[in-house]
Amino acid sequence: MARDGFSLPPQTISLGDLMRLKRELIALDDFIHQSELRSLGHALKTPPKASTALNNYAALNHLNFLHAEDRQKGIDFLDHLSVHAPRAHISFAIEPSAPTIRKIAGWFRDNIDPLLLLNTGIEPSIAVGFTLNTDNHYHDFSLRQHFSKQRDLLIEAIAKSDEAKRS
Repeated sequence: MARDGFSLPPQTISLGDLMRLKRELIALDDFIHQSELRSLGHALKTPPKASTALNNYAALNHLNFLHAEDRQKGIDFLDHLSVHAPRAHISFAIEPSAPTIRKIAGWFRDNIDPLLLLNTGIEPSIAVGFTLNTDNHYHDFSLRQHFSKQRDLLIEAIAKSDEAKRS
């Protein structure tokens, strides 16, 4: 469990995912509220189908979205997270697969913060590896950075190779 007794479903990885979940919950809340106002004893229309992420969010947090109080708690928590959740941004040379992103997000949530939101991007100049940005840190785990740190060693190795070819 995360802070305030709430947690995020595994499908909610990025801020965009969080905002989609919030919009879906608000739409459900509006639908139920409008149905209650209009029906007053009449049969309700079929509610919109809930996504797996919304169903998991309800189950993880023991919320029953048929109750207005639970819907409001869910919306308030997502609203709070949209502003205050810790965030990280990882850039790769190519777009990582969805399972890879889920594994990385899972690792961050298990080891850093269970409410962390992870965004990914593409930076072709990285070539191999990745860069990681948080609110107050930048880390470069790319091959380019490794070669930059080992530049003198690399130049020396190239020079030795050239000498060996000439001999």
